[in-house]
Amino acid sequence: MHVALRPRSGCLVLCLCLSVFTLLLQTLWVPLEMTLEEPPGRSPEERGQRGLGLRRLALRLEALSTRVQRLSREGGHVAQLSGEDLGRLLRSFRLDQRGLTRLVQRELRGVSQRLDRLSRRPHAASRDLGPHAGPGEECEVPADRAYPLCAEKVEFLRARWHTDPCYAFYGVDGTTCSILTYLSQVEDFCPFRLGRNHSPPPWRHRADSNRGKAEVRTTLSALYEVMGNSSGPAVDFIRSRVERMSERWTRAAVRMRKSSSQTLSTQMRVLLYPGALAGSVGRRFGALVDRGGPLGELVQWADLSACLTILGHNLTFSTSRRLLHSLIGAAPGRGSCPIQRPLTFDLIYTDYHGLAHLHGAMGMAFLHYQCRFRILDSFGTEPAFNLRSYARGHGYETLWGSWGLQPLQYMTMFPHTPDNSFLGFVSEEAAEEERQPGSYGKERMAVIYGKQDYMWQDQSEYVRAISEEMETHATVYQPPGLASNLPSFVRNHGLLTQEHFVQLLRRAKVFVGLGFPYEGPAPIEAIALGCVFLQPRFHPPHSADNNDFYKGKPTSRKVSSQHPYAEEFIGNPHVWTVDVSNRTRVREVARAILLTQVKPFTPPEFTCEGMLERLRGYILHQNFCSPSVPTWPPESALRTHLGPLGESCVSVCRRSSLVCEPALFHHLNGPAAFARLSIGCSSMGREANHLFPSYSPWGRHCVLQQEPLLFSCAGSDASHRRLCPCRAHLPGQVALCPDGL
Repeated sequence: MHVALRPRSGCLVLCLCLSVFTLLLQTLWVPLEMTLEEPPGRSPEERGQRGLGLRRLALRLEALSTRVQRLSREGGHVAQLSGEDLGRLLRSFRLDQRGLTRLVQRELRGVSQRLDRLSRRPHAASRDLGPHAGPGEECEVPADRAYPLCAEKVEFLRARWHTDPCYAFYGVDGTTCSILTYLSQVEDFCPFRLGRNHSPPPWRHRADSNRGKAEVRTTLSALYEVMGNSSGPAVDFIRSRVERMSERWTRAAVRMRKSSSQTLSTQMRVLLYPGALAGSVGRRFGALVDRGGPLGELVQWADLSACLTILGHNLTFSTSRRLLHSLIGAAPGRGSCPIQRPLTFDLIYTDYHGLAHLHGAMGMAFLHYQCRFRILDSFGTEPAFNLRSYARGHGYETLWGSWGLQPLQYMTMFPHTPDNSFLGFVSEEAAEEERQPGSYGKERMAVIYGKQDYMWQDQSEYVRAISEEMETHATVYQPPGLASNLPSFVRNHGLLTQEHFVQLLRRAKVFVGLGFPYEGPAPIEAIALGCVFLQPRFHPPHSADNNDFYKGKPTSRKVSSQHPYAEEFIGNPHVWTVDVSNRTRVREVARAILLTQVKPFTPPEFTCEGMLERLRGYILHQNFCSPSVPTWPPESALRTHLGPLGESCVSVCRRSSLVCEPALFHHLNGPAAFARLSIGCSSMGREANHLFPSYSPWGRHCVLQQEPLLFSCAGSDASHRRLCPCRAHLPGQVALCPDGL
């Protein structure tokens, strides 16, 4: 049997249908994007699955079209196919027929719903800009030296405007006129067109600046109202901590209000957006809260929220990515376009996850407003990791760095990275009666610091040595139905609420660190409740070079113990750091601790008053939106030190009981600074490097800093002596100096 296919009838019709359908799919397909309806926090891989299915379908149809066209080009005569050939062809058409049908229906239904949503949105921005091209209007790309990127951006949008719905939202339809209008009135890459609106883009306008003064509040009721719309285990933890500590915040507020030296600052509109609690990442984080997961970040968010409320600022709190888009006025789409209006928040406190969310929603407005961001960053971000081009060229590129912010915009849990701002938290504190002489008596017991099984790995001999001197208690999460892996001599209370955990610490003599987690709030709180903190010494120190936890983090720190702040800033008799592999030494230390009477101690910077004072100073004096050099702390606070070869400014200043202050670097970045130290420079250069300004004794070469974002207290080199800006600090308050108040 032979079947005749006529090229000008059936074959070409089939080819045409396939081509049109393929073109339709390619036109409607919107590339990988985070739409407002998708769960926030979805990974790029997850978001890509929907688009990939449709693209695969389009490619298969295009391949079928090509095969049919090839059949139609067989010399214009009737092509004879055998029944077997036709059967193979039909089978290839029917292959995955049902799956392809369902895929087409599902994807077209999704595209239809997306277009319906966009069509229902009020295109305010498009109406404001007016029609982009009248009938028969023709536009030429201007050649204006003041706008050197105009032509390049026009070509880019000609090819890419359909890849993000935000361009259509702003009126771009692929014509040169619409593109030029967009690039001049929404972005600023092209000059204004004749007869068009010549005002700056809407997102560059100044928001309403009619604000009052920030007066100290003595109640947290405003915060409870702000957090009322958020829920989940993590938010519940934050809210419960705020409520539990509310009396302490109120007492601190009353004392601050009575202080006559406090000058009223402008009331700030502040957005708190913990990005790690948004979307699927937030759901995973929340699930860990009830299973012994990390709570340090939540402690910091709770205390920051309370602190800002007491200081009298106007707060908005959100853990929703969709709400974030609404709050900042993001255009619908993938975030390629600027926001629709001026940013109404003076400050946005977020984390690295939230920073990525903002970047993905603000378009080029992100760079304009990034000076308002404050990033909660527990372990710190050093300048060498912060500037993308430098990090990439010098081997400092990591997953978390390279955002190009001012390093002081990153806010840490502890004052371990002077290049960043120390935000901190508020510690638990002993009751008044526990501070009285003669009331320091403790039971002969130790509480082990480690809420999950994996933290106990390879530590059984260390814990056993302690158990030979005192009772050992644990608070390890125990999954239902699973047997405990803890040593039999350890009494496990299971995961406790914060209130019950505090009660246990009030009884204990020793709080024992296992080596992980690093630098959490719990040891500071244990010391504040009268415990002695016993922790492992790390030899060699842990860093990105030898420790998986620090790999990928934007810091070069070398951590000598589980809690360096406790070791260096508190020390004996409250903190003992030991080699845990030396069992004999561990027992000796345990006995010595039992014989030592230690009263509760809280560093002033971890009290309510300390955090209020510190944060108030930051808000009043840190202005990263100003083009001028920093004026806080004042130059009078500067103590210039020339370090030895191979030593960082962090170490140089600390050795003199001072702290390195990066905001003072610009005072040292000139020949006069070397002259004041009687350094004779045979040559004076300028280079972008995080080690500069510095002096090299070989050839007496002096080098100044070319890139202000690379001013860095961290960093050392065997061939350079760092020029270091040191300053004094208030007792128990490292972030503030006497001259800066």
